[in-house]
Amino acid sequence: MCGIVGIVSGTGNYVNQEIYDSLTILQHRGQDAAGIVTCENGRFYQRKDNGLVKDVFRTRHMRDLLGTTGIGHVRYPTAGSSSSAEAQPFYVNSPYGIAMGHNGNLTNAEQLAEEIYRTDLRHLNTNSDSEVLLNVFAHELMQQKKLEINHADVFKAVENVHKRVRGGYAAVGIIAGFGLVGFRDPFGLRPIVVGKRVTEKGTDYMVASESVALSGLGFTLEKDLAPGEAVVITEDGQISYQQCAENPVYSPCIFEYVYFARPDSMMDDISVYKSRLRMGEKLAEKILREWPDHDIDVVMPIPDTSRTSALELATALGKPYREGFMKNRYIGRTFIMPGQQLRKKSVRQKLNPIDLEFEGKNVLLVDDSIVRGTTSGQIVQMAREAGASKVYFASAAPAVRYPYVYGIDMPSPSELVASNRTTEEVAEIIGCDKLIYQDLEDLIDAVSVGNDSIKQFDTSCFSGVYATGDITPEYLASLDTSRNDDAKATKQVTGQEGMGLHNGS
Repeated sequence: MCGIVGIVSGTGNYVNQEIYDSLTILQHRGQDAAGIVTCENGRFYQRKDNGLVKDVFRTRHMRDLLGTTGIGHVRYPTAGSSSSAEAQPFYVNSPYGIAMGHNGNLTNAEQLAEEIYRTDLRHLNTNSDSEVLLNVFAHELMQQKKLEINHADVFKAVENVHKRVRGGYAAVGIIAGFGLVGFRDPFGLRPIVVGKRVTEKGTDYMVASESVALSGLGFTLEKDLAPGEAVVITEDGQISYQQCAENPVYSPCIFEYVYFARPDSMMDDISVYKSRLRMGEKLAEKILREWPDHDIDVVMPIPDTSRTSALELATALGKPYREGFMKNRYIGRTFIMPGQQLRKKSVRQKLNPIDLEFEGKNVLLVDDSIVRGTTSGQIVQMAREAGASKVYFASAAPAVRYPYVYGIDMPSPSELVASNRTTEEVAEIIGCDKLIYQDLEDLIDAVSVGNDSIKQFDTSCFSGVYATGDITPEYLASLDTSRNDDAKATKQVTGQEGMGLHNGS
Protein backbone atom coordinates (compact mmCIF):
# COMPACT_ATOMS: atom_id res chain seq x y z
CA MET A 1 0.00 0.00 0.00
CA CYS A 2 1.36 3.35 -1.12
CA GLY A 3 -0.05 6.69 -2.14
CA ILE A 4 0.25 8.09 -5.65
CA VAL A 5 -0.69 11.44 -7.18
CA GLY A 6 -0.28 13.21 -10.51
CA ILE A 7 -1.28 16.72 -11.56
CA VAL A 8 -1.44 18.47 -14.94
CA SER A 9 -2.03 22.22 -14.63
CA GLY A 10 -3.95 23.85 -17.44
CA THR A 11 -3.67 27.19 -15.67
CA GLY A 12 0.08 27.41 -16.13
CA ASN A 13 0.85 27.14 -12.40
CA TYR A 14 3.69 25.05 -11.07
CA VAL A 15 2.40 21.86 -9.44
CA ASN A 16 5.16 21.25 -6.87
CA GLN A 17 3.28 22.72 -3.88
CA GLU A 18 -0.01 20.99 -4.68
CA ILE A 19 1.70 17.63 -5.11
CA TYR A 20 3.38 18.17 -1.74
CA ASP A 21 0.02 19.03 -0.17
CA SER A 22 -1.70 15.99 -1.68
CA LEU A 23 1.09 13.67 -0.49
CA THR A 24 0.63 15.07 3.00
CA ILE A 25 -3.07 14.18 2.77
CA LEU A 26 -2.11 10.67 1.60
CA GLN A 27 0.58 10.23 4.26
CA HIS A 28 -1.51 7.52 5.97
CA ARG A 29 -0.82 5.28 2.96
CA GLY A 30 2.94 5.28 3.43
CA GLN A 31 5.40 6.68 5.97
CA ASP A 32 8.70 5.20 4.84
CA ALA A 33 9.68 7.46 1.93
CA ALA A 34 8.34 10.20 -0.31
CA GLY A 35 9.18 11.57 -3.75
CA ILE A 36 8.13 14.12 -6.36
CA VAL A 37 9.05 14.39 -10.05
CA THR A 38 8.03 17.43 -12.11
CA CYS A 39 8.53 18.20 -15.79
CA GLU A 40 9.18 21.49 -17.61
CA ASN A 41 10.18 21.85 -21.26
CA GLY A 42 10.87 18.13 -21.52
CA ARG A 43 13.20 18.04 -18.52
CA PHE A 44 12.56 16.19 -15.25
CA TYR A 45 13.21 17.61 -11.78
CA GLN A 46 13.26 15.18 -8.85
CA ARG A 47 13.46 14.97 -5.09
CA LYS A 48 12.95 11.78 -3.10
CA ASP A 49 14.27 10.29 0.12
CA ASN A 50 13.34 8.24 3.18
CA GLY A 51 11.03 9.86 5.69
CA LEU A 52 7.72 11.66 6.01
CA VAL A 53 6.67 14.22 3.42
CA LYS A 54 7.42 17.14 5.76
CA ASP A 55 10.95 15.83 6.35
CA VAL A 56 11.87 14.93 2.76
CA PHE A 57 10.97 18.29 1.18
CA ARG A 58 12.53 21.55 2.29
CA THR A 59 12.16 24.98 0.71
CA ARG A 60 15.34 24.51 -1.32
CA HIS A 61 13.97 21.28 -2.77
CA MET A 62 10.60 22.78 -3.62
CA ARG A 63 12.22 25.69 -5.47
CA ASP A 64 13.96 23.22 -7.77
CA LEU A 65 10.80 21.26 -8.68
CA LEU A 66 9.82 23.20 -11.79
CA GLY A 67 6.96 22.43 -14.13
CA THR A 68 3.21 22.37 -14.69
CA THR A 69 3.09 18.55 -14.75
CA GLY A 70 4.23 16.30 -11.93
CA ILE A 71 3.75 13.11 -9.96
CA GLY A 72 4.31 12.16 -6.33
CA HIS A 73 4.56 9.04 -4.19
CA VAL A 74 4.53 8.05 -0.52
CA ARG A 75 6.02 4.65 0.11
CA TYR A 76 5.13 1.79 2.39
CA PRO A 77 7.52 -1.14 1.92
CA THR A 78 6.08 -4.63 2.29
CA ALA A 79 9.55 -6.16 2.22
CA GLY A 80 10.95 -3.97 4.96
CA SER A 81 13.58 -2.28 2.82
CA SER A 82 15.00 0.87 4.36
CA SER A 83 17.09 1.90 1.37
CA SER A 84 16.44 5.35 -0.08
CA ALA A 85 17.22 3.83 -3.49
CA GLU A 86 13.78 2.22 -3.28
CA ALA A 87 12.01 5.58 -2.89
CA GLN A 88 9.75 6.48 -5.81
CA PRO A 89 9.06 7.73 -8.45
CA PHE A 90 11.50 5.77 -10.62
CA TYR A 91 12.93 7.08 -13.90
CA VAL A 92 14.10 5.63 -17.22
CA ASN A 93 15.50 7.75 -20.05
CA SER A 94 14.39 5.49 -22.89
CA PRO A 95 12.09 5.98 -24.63
CA TYR A 96 11.31 9.71 -24.34
CA GLY A 97 12.06 9.88 -20.62
CA ILE A 98 9.49 8.34 -18.26
CA ALA A 99 8.99 8.66 -14.50
CA MET A 100 6.50 6.47 -12.63
CA GLY A 101 5.09 5.80 -9.17
CA HIS A 102 3.25 2.59 -8.30
CA ASN A 103 0.96 1.25 -5.58
CA GLY A 104 0.56 -2.52 -5.34
CA ASN A 105 2.50 -5.73 -5.83
CA LEU A 106 3.37 -7.68 -8.98
CA THR A 107 3.03 -11.39 -8.34
CA ASN A 108 5.19 -12.35 -11.35
CA ALA A 109 7.90 -9.76 -10.71
CA GLU A 110 10.81 -12.22 -10.79
CA GLN A 111 9.71 -13.65 -14.14
CA LEU A 112 9.31 -10.15 -15.54
CA ALA A 113 12.73 -9.10 -14.25
CA GLU A 114 14.28 -12.00 -16.16
CA GLU A 115 12.37 -11.06 -19.32
CA ILE A 116 13.40 -7.43 -18.98
CA TYR A 117 17.06 -8.41 -18.85
CA ARG A 118 17.16 -11.21 -21.43
CA THR A 119 14.48 -10.17 -23.92
CA ASP A 120 13.84 -6.45 -23.48
CA LEU A 121 17.56 -5.78 -22.92
CA ARG A 122 16.86 -3.32 -20.13
CA HIS A 123 18.68 -2.83 -16.83
CA LEU A 124 17.10 -2.86 -13.37
CA ASN A 125 18.91 -0.87 -10.70
CA THR A 126 16.88 -1.93 -7.65
CA ASN A 127 14.95 -4.94 -6.40
CA SER A 128 11.63 -3.07 -6.44
CA ASP A 129 8.78 -4.43 -8.51
CA SER A 130 7.79 -0.82 -9.16
CA GLU A 131 10.90 -0.43 -11.29
CA VAL A 132 9.89 -3.64 -13.06
CA LEU A 133 6.48 -2.16 -13.90
CA LEU A 134 8.09 1.03 -15.20
CA ASN A 135 10.47 -0.88 -17.47
CA VAL A 136 7.72 -3.10 -18.86
CA PHE A 137 5.70 0.02 -19.70
CA ALA A 138 8.74 1.73 -21.22
CA HIS A 139 9.55 -1.29 -23.37
CA GLU A 140 5.99 -1.57 -24.64
CA LEU A 141 5.90 2.14 -25.45
CA MET A 142 9.17 1.79 -27.34
CA GLN A 143 7.56 -0.81 -29.57
CA GLN A 144 5.56 2.00 -31.20
CA LYS A 145 8.88 3.09 -32.82
CA LYS A 146 7.75 6.70 -33.16
CA LEU A 147 9.55 9.93 -32.42
CA GLU A 148 6.28 11.61 -31.41
CA ILE A 149 3.53 9.61 -29.70
CA ASN A 150 -0.18 10.15 -29.21
CA HIS A 151 -2.93 8.92 -26.87
CA ALA A 152 -3.42 5.72 -28.86
CA ASP A 153 0.25 4.79 -28.54
CA VAL A 154 0.15 5.15 -24.76
CA PHE A 155 -3.07 3.14 -24.48
CA LYS A 156 -1.52 0.38 -26.61
CA ALA A 157 1.46 0.25 -24.27
CA VAL A 158 -0.83 -0.08 -21.24
CA GLU A 159 -2.76 -2.82 -23.03
CA ASN A 160 0.47 -4.77 -23.46
CA VAL A 161 1.45 -4.13 -19.85
CA HIS A 162 -1.78 -5.79 -18.74
CA LYS A 163 -0.95 -8.81 -20.92
CA ARG A 164 2.45 -9.27 -19.27
CA VAL A 165 1.97 -8.15 -15.69
CA ARG A 166 0.08 -9.98 -12.94
CA GLY A 167 -0.97 -8.81 -9.50
CA GLY A 168 -2.48 -5.65 -8.10
CA TYR A 169 -1.27 -2.25 -9.27
CA ALA A 170 -2.28 1.36 -9.76
CA ALA A 171 0.29 3.58 -11.43
CA VAL A 172 0.82 7.17 -12.45
CA GLY A 173 3.60 8.31 -14.77
CA ILE A 174 4.97 11.24 -16.75
CA ILE A 175 6.23 10.99 -20.30
CA ALA A 176 8.60 13.91 -20.94
CA GLY A 177 7.19 16.47 -23.33
CA PHE A 178 3.90 14.57 -23.67
CA GLY A 179 1.95 14.40 -20.43
CA LEU A 180 0.63 12.10 -17.73
CA VAL A 181 -0.68 8.52 -17.77
CA GLY A 182 -2.53 6.63 -15.04
CA PHE A 183 -3.75 3.03 -15.12
CA ARG A 184 -5.27 0.32 -12.93
CA ASP A 185 -4.86 -3.46 -12.91
CA PRO A 186 -7.56 -5.59 -14.62
CA PHE A 187 -9.06 -6.60 -11.26
CA GLY A 188 -9.19 -3.10 -9.79
CA LEU A 189 -7.38 -4.35 -6.69
CA ARG A 190 -5.65 -1.05 -5.97
CA PRO A 191 -7.57 2.23 -6.04
CA ILE A 192 -7.03 5.23 -8.35
CA VAL A 193 -9.31 8.21 -9.04
CA VAL A 194 -9.36 11.17 -11.44
CA GLY A 195 -10.45 14.70 -10.58
CA LYS A 196 -10.89 18.06 -12.29
CA ARG A 197 -10.73 21.69 -11.18
CA VAL A 198 -12.09 24.39 -13.48
CA THR A 199 -11.07 28.03 -13.00
CA GLU A 200 -11.18 31.18 -15.08
CA LYS A 201 -7.59 30.55 -16.14
CA GLY A 202 -8.15 26.95 -17.31
CA THR A 203 -8.66 23.38 -16.19
CA ASP A 204 -6.39 21.35 -13.93
CA TYR A 205 -6.50 17.54 -13.71
CA MET A 206 -5.42 15.27 -10.90
CA VAL A 207 -4.94 11.52 -10.48
CA ALA A 208 -4.64 10.10 -6.95
CA SER A 209 -5.04 7.00 -4.80
CA GLU A 210 -7.99 8.41 -2.85
CA SER A 211 -10.66 11.02 -3.46
CA VAL A 212 -9.73 12.81 -0.22
CA ALA A 213 -6.60 14.10 -1.96
CA LEU A 214 -8.79 15.64 -4.66
CA SER A 215 -11.25 17.33 -2.31
CA GLY A 216 -8.44 18.61 -0.13
CA LEU A 217 -7.11 20.64 -3.05
CA GLY A 218 -10.44 21.78 -4.46
CA PHE A 219 -10.74 19.19 -7.23
CA THR A 220 -14.04 17.53 -8.11
CA LEU A 221 -14.08 13.74 -8.33
CA GLU A 222 -14.72 12.77 -11.95
CA LYS A 223 -14.45 8.98 -11.70
CA ASP A 224 -12.60 5.96 -10.40
CA LEU A 225 -10.62 4.28 -13.12
CA ALA A 226 -12.33 1.00 -13.92
CA PRO A 227 -10.36 -2.24 -13.69
CA GLY A 228 -7.96 -2.29 -16.65
CA GLU A 229 -8.75 1.31 -17.61
CA ALA A 230 -6.16 4.00 -18.34
CA VAL A 231 -6.29 7.79 -18.51
CA VAL A 232 -3.98 10.01 -20.57
CA ILE A 233 -3.71 13.75 -19.93
CA THR A 234 -1.45 15.71 -22.26
CA GLU A 235 0.52 18.75 -21.16
CA ASP A 236 -1.94 20.99 -23.02
CA GLY A 237 -4.86 19.55 -21.04
CA GLN A 238 -6.36 17.01 -23.45
CA ILE A 239 -7.79 14.08 -21.47
CA SER A 240 -8.99 10.69 -22.71
CA TYR A 241 -9.86 7.30 -21.21
CA GLN A 242 -9.67 3.80 -22.64
CA GLN A 243 -10.30 0.27 -21.42
CA CYS A 244 -7.00 -1.55 -21.98
CA ALA A 245 -7.69 -5.03 -20.53
CA GLU A 246 -9.27 -7.90 -22.44
CA ASN A 247 -11.32 -9.39 -19.60
CA PRO A 248 -11.49 -6.99 -16.65
CA VAL A 249 -13.10 -8.22 -13.43
CA TYR A 250 -14.20 -5.74 -10.76
CA SER A 251 -12.68 -7.10 -7.55
CA PRO A 252 -11.38 -4.25 -5.35
CA CYS A 253 -9.51 -4.96 -2.14
CA ILE A 254 -11.95 -5.04 0.78
CA PHE A 255 -9.19 -4.24 3.29
CA GLU A 256 -9.05 -0.68 1.91
CA TYR A 257 -12.48 -0.11 3.46
CA VAL A 258 -11.56 -1.86 6.70
CA TYR A 259 -8.30 -0.06 7.47
CA PHE A 260 -6.22 1.69 4.84
CA ALA A 261 -8.40 4.35 3.27
CA ARG A 262 -9.38 7.51 5.09
CA PRO A 263 -13.05 7.48 6.14
CA ASP A 264 -13.73 10.70 4.21
CA SER A 265 -12.79 9.05 0.92
CA MET A 266 -15.14 7.73 -1.74
CA MET A 267 -13.70 4.59 -3.27
CA ASP A 268 -15.32 2.95 -6.31
CA ASP A 269 -18.47 4.98 -5.61
CA ILE A 270 -18.65 3.58 -2.07
CA SER A 271 -18.34 5.76 1.03
CA VAL A 272 -15.60 4.41 3.28
CA TYR A 273 -17.24 6.15 6.26
CA LYS A 274 -20.66 4.61 5.68
CA SER A 275 -19.06 1.21 5.11
CA ARG A 276 -17.48 1.42 8.55
CA LEU A 277 -20.77 2.49 10.09
CA ARG A 278 -22.40 -0.60 8.63
CA MET A 279 -19.51 -2.76 9.93
CA GLY A 280 -20.42 -1.58 13.43
CA GLU A 281 -24.10 -2.33 12.86
CA LYS A 282 -23.34 -5.85 11.63
CA LEU A 283 -21.03 -6.52 14.55
CA ALA A 284 -23.68 -5.39 17.02
CA GLU A 285 -26.23 -7.68 15.36
CA LYS A 286 -23.85 -10.61 15.78
CA ILE A 287 -23.29 -9.83 19.47
CA LEU A 288 -27.03 -9.60 20.12
CA ARG A 289 -27.63 -12.80 18.17
CA GLU A 290 -24.86 -14.95 19.68
CA TRP A 291 -24.37 -13.30 23.07
CA PRO A 292 -27.76 -11.84 24.07
CA ASP A 293 -26.99 -11.91 27.81
CA HIS A 294 -23.72 -9.98 27.47
CA ASP A 295 -22.56 -7.87 30.42
CA ILE A 296 -20.80 -5.12 28.43
CA ASP A 297 -20.74 -1.81 30.34
CA VAL A 298 -18.99 0.42 27.86
CA VAL A 299 -17.72 0.38 24.25
CA MET A 300 -14.34 1.88 23.40
CA PRO A 301 -12.55 2.25 20.06
CA ILE A 302 -8.87 1.66 19.54
CA PRO A 303 -8.09 4.91 17.75
CA ASP A 304 -8.27 5.93 15.02
CA THR A 305 -9.59 3.65 12.29
CA SER A 306 -12.19 1.84 14.42
CA ARG A 307 -13.94 4.92 15.81
CA THR A 308 -16.69 4.93 13.20
CA SER A 309 -17.55 1.25 13.67
CA ALA A 310 -17.30 1.43 17.45
CA LEU A 311 -19.68 4.39 17.71
CA GLU A 312 -22.34 2.66 15.63
CA LEU A 313 -21.84 -0.61 17.53
CA ALA A 314 -22.34 1.19 20.87
CA THR A 315 -25.49 2.88 19.58
CA ALA A 316 -26.94 -0.42 18.37
CA LEU A 317 -26.17 -2.11 21.70
CA GLY A 318 -27.54 0.83 23.67
CA LYS A 319 -24.28 1.13 25.60
CA PRO A 320 -22.14 4.19 26.39
CA TYR A 321 -19.39 5.04 23.91
CA ARG A 322 -16.22 6.30 25.56
CA GLU A 323 -12.77 7.35 24.40
CA GLY A 324 -10.62 5.27 26.73
CA PHE A 325 -7.31 5.74 24.94
CA MET A 326 -5.55 8.96 24.00
CA LYS A 327 -3.39 8.74 20.92
CA ASN A 328 -0.02 10.33 20.32
CA ARG A 329 -0.47 11.54 16.74
CA TYR A 330 3.28 11.74 16.17
CA ILE A 331 3.69 7.97 16.19
CA GLY A 332 3.13 6.23 12.87
CA ARG A 333 0.63 3.47 12.10
CA THR A 334 1.97 0.41 13.93
CA PHE A 335 0.49 -2.00 11.38
CA ILE A 336 2.92 -0.78 8.74
CA MET A 337 6.03 -0.55 10.87
CA PRO A 338 8.77 -3.05 9.90
CA GLY A 339 9.75 -5.37 12.70
CA GLN A 340 7.93 -6.84 15.68
CA GLN A 341 10.07 -5.13 18.32
CA LEU A 342 9.44 -1.68 16.83
CA ARG A 343 5.69 -2.38 16.69
CA LYS A 344 5.65 -3.48 20.35
CA LYS A 345 7.55 -0.40 21.48
CA SER A 346 5.35 1.92 19.43
CA VAL A 347 2.04 0.66 20.88
CA ARG A 348 2.88 1.88 24.39
CA GLN A 349 4.21 5.17 23.06
CA LYS A 350 1.20 5.65 20.81
CA LEU A 351 -1.71 4.98 23.19
CA ASN A 352 -2.27 6.01 26.78
CA PRO A 353 -5.34 4.81 28.76
CA ILE A 354 -7.63 7.08 30.79
CA ASP A 355 -7.94 5.04 33.98
CA LEU A 356 -11.26 6.58 35.04
CA GLU A 357 -13.00 5.15 31.99
CA PHE A 358 -11.83 1.60 32.73
CA GLU A 359 -11.99 1.28 36.48
CA GLY A 360 -14.41 -1.46 37.57
CA LYS A 361 -16.07 -1.79 34.17
CA ASN A 362 -16.59 -4.60 31.66
CA VAL A 363 -15.11 -2.99 28.56
CA LEU A 364 -15.66 -3.94 24.93
CA LEU A 365 -12.65 -2.77 22.90
CA VAL A 366 -13.27 -2.40 19.17
CA ASP A 367 -10.55 -2.47 16.54
CA ASP A 368 -10.76 -2.50 12.75
CA SER A 369 -8.90 -5.83 12.50
CA ILE A 370 -6.43 -8.12 14.23
CA VAL A 371 -3.41 -9.05 12.13
CA ARG A 372 -0.35 -10.07 14.16
CA GLY A 373 -2.06 -9.60 17.50
CA THR A 374 0.84 -7.47 18.79
CA THR A 375 -1.16 -4.28 19.21
CA SER A 376 -4.27 -6.10 20.44
CA GLY A 377 -2.45 -8.00 23.16
CA GLN A 378 -0.72 -4.93 24.53
CA ILE A 379 -3.91 -2.87 24.50
CA VAL A 380 -5.82 -5.59 26.37
CA GLN A 381 -3.06 -5.60 29.00
CA MET A 382 -3.18 -1.79 29.22
CA ALA A 383 -6.95 -1.95 29.79
CA ARG A 384 -6.50 -4.43 32.64
CA GLU A 385 -3.76 -2.30 34.20
CA ALA A 386 -6.13 0.69 34.00
CA GLY A 387 -8.61 -1.20 36.21
CA ALA A 388 -11.06 -2.92 33.84
CA SER A 389 -12.96 -5.81 35.46
CA LYS A 390 -13.30 -7.67 32.17
CA VAL A 391 -11.88 -6.93 28.74
CA TYR A 392 -13.79 -8.06 25.67
CA PHE A 393 -12.47 -7.50 22.16
CA ALA A 394 -14.35 -7.05 18.88
CA SER A 395 -12.87 -6.92 15.39
CA ALA A 396 -14.79 -5.06 12.66
CA ALA A 397 -13.17 -7.46 10.17
CA PRO A 398 -13.08 -11.27 10.05
CA ALA A 399 -10.04 -13.22 11.21
CA VAL A 400 -6.98 -12.53 9.05
CA ARG A 401 -5.82 -16.08 8.33
CA TYR A 402 -4.03 -15.85 4.97
CA PRO A 403 -1.26 -13.80 3.40
CA TYR A 404 -2.22 -10.79 1.31
CA VAL A 405 -0.09 -10.62 -1.82
CA TYR A 406 -1.28 -7.50 -3.67
CA GLY A 407 0.56 -4.82 -1.73
CA ILE A 408 -0.20 -5.11 2.00
CA ASP A 409 2.35 -6.18 4.61
CA MET A 410 0.74 -9.38 5.89
CA PRO A 411 2.57 -12.00 3.85
CA SER A 412 3.79 -14.47 6.46
CA PRO A 413 1.20 -16.98 7.77
CA SER A 414 3.41 -17.76 10.77
CA GLU A 415 3.02 -14.14 11.91
CA LEU A 416 -0.77 -13.98 11.53
CA VAL A 417 -2.21 -14.65 14.97
CA ALA A 418 -5.40 -16.24 13.57
CA SER A 419 -3.63 -18.56 11.13
CA ASN A 420 -4.56 -22.15 12.01
CA ARG A 421 -6.09 -21.01 15.30
CA THR A 422 -9.64 -20.90 16.63
CA THR A 423 -11.24 -17.72 17.90
CA GLU A 424 -10.87 -19.01 21.47
CA GLU A 425 -7.16 -19.64 20.95
CA VAL A 426 -6.64 -16.12 19.57
CA ALA A 427 -8.54 -14.70 22.56
CA GLU A 428 -6.20 -16.54 24.89
CA ILE A 429 -3.12 -15.25 23.06
CA ILE A 430 -4.17 -11.59 23.16
CA GLY A 431 -5.43 -12.02 26.72
CA CYS A 432 -9.06 -10.94 26.40
CA ASP A 433 -12.06 -12.53 28.15
CA LYS A 434 -14.03 -12.88 24.93
CA LEU A 435 -13.29 -12.21 21.25
CA ILE A 436 -15.86 -11.44 18.56
CA TYR A 437 -14.93 -11.38 14.88
CA GLN A 438 -17.06 -9.92 12.09
CA ASP A 439 -18.48 -12.57 9.74
CA LEU A 440 -17.14 -12.33 6.20
CA GLU A 441 -20.64 -12.27 4.69
CA ASP A 442 -21.54 -9.34 6.95
CA LEU A 443 -18.38 -7.45 5.97
CA ILE A 444 -19.17 -7.89 2.28
CA ASP A 445 -22.72 -6.70 2.87
CA ALA A 446 -21.44 -3.66 4.77
CA VAL A 447 -19.10 -2.62 1.97
CA SER A 448 -21.28 -3.51 -1.02
CA VAL A 449 -23.77 -0.65 -0.72
CA GLY A 450 -23.29 2.04 -3.37
CA ASN A 451 -21.95 0.27 -6.45
CA ASP A 452 -24.04 -2.48 -8.02
CA SER A 453 -21.41 -3.11 -10.69
CA ILE A 454 -19.09 -4.67 -8.11
CA LYS A 455 -20.09 -8.31 -7.87
CA GLN A 456 -17.14 -9.41 -5.77
CA PHE A 457 -14.35 -8.08 -3.56
CA ASP A 458 -10.90 -9.49 -3.04
CA THR A 459 -11.18 -11.03 0.44
CA SER A 460 -8.09 -13.20 0.18
CA CYS A 461 -6.62 -12.34 3.60
CA PHE A 462 -9.86 -13.62 5.18
CA SER A 463 -10.90 -16.37 2.75
CA GLY A 464 -7.68 -17.55 1.09
CA VAL A 465 -9.31 -17.03 -2.33
CA TYR A 466 -7.12 -14.83 -4.54
CA ALA A 467 -8.79 -12.72 -7.22
CA THR A 468 -6.07 -13.16 -9.82
CA GLY A 469 -6.25 -16.96 -9.63
CA ASP A 470 -2.50 -17.43 -10.04
CA ILE A 471 -1.29 -17.65 -6.42
CA THR A 472 0.31 -21.02 -5.72
CA PRO A 473 1.45 -22.58 -2.43
CA GLU A 474 5.02 -22.25 -3.71
CA TYR A 475 4.57 -18.52 -4.20
CA LEU A 476 3.17 -18.12 -0.70
CA ALA A 477 6.04 -20.14 0.74
CA SER A 478 8.58 -17.90 -0.98
CA LEU A 479 6.87 -14.83 0.46
CA ASP A 480 6.94 -16.36 3.92
CA THR A 481 10.68 -16.89 3.61
CA SER A 482 11.52 -13.44 2.27
CA ARG A 483 9.09 -11.23 4.17
CA ASN A 484 8.74 -12.46 7.71
CA ASP A 485 10.10 -10.26 10.47
CA ASP A 486 13.36 -12.23 10.78
CA ALA A 487 14.06 -11.71 7.08
CA LYS A 488 13.28 -7.99 7.36
CA ALA A 489 15.58 -7.65 10.37
CA THR A 490 18.40 -9.33 8.44
CA LYS A 491 17.94 -6.96 5.51
CA GLN A 492 17.95 -3.92 7.76
CA VAL A 493 21.09 -5.01 9.61
CA THR A 494 23.07 -6.07 6.56
CA GLY A 495 21.69 -3.51 4.13
CA GLN A 496 21.13 -6.30 1.64
CA GLU A 497 17.88 -6.68 -0.27
CA GLY A 498 18.44 -10.26 -1.33
CA MET A 499 18.03 -11.84 -4.74
CA GLY A 500 14.25 -11.80 -5.07
CA LEU A 501 12.12 -8.95 -6.32
CA HIS A 502 9.96 -7.36 -3.67
CA ASN A 503 7.08 -4.96 -3.54
CA GLY A 504 8.18 -1.36 -3.25
CA SER A 505 4.76 0.00 -2.57
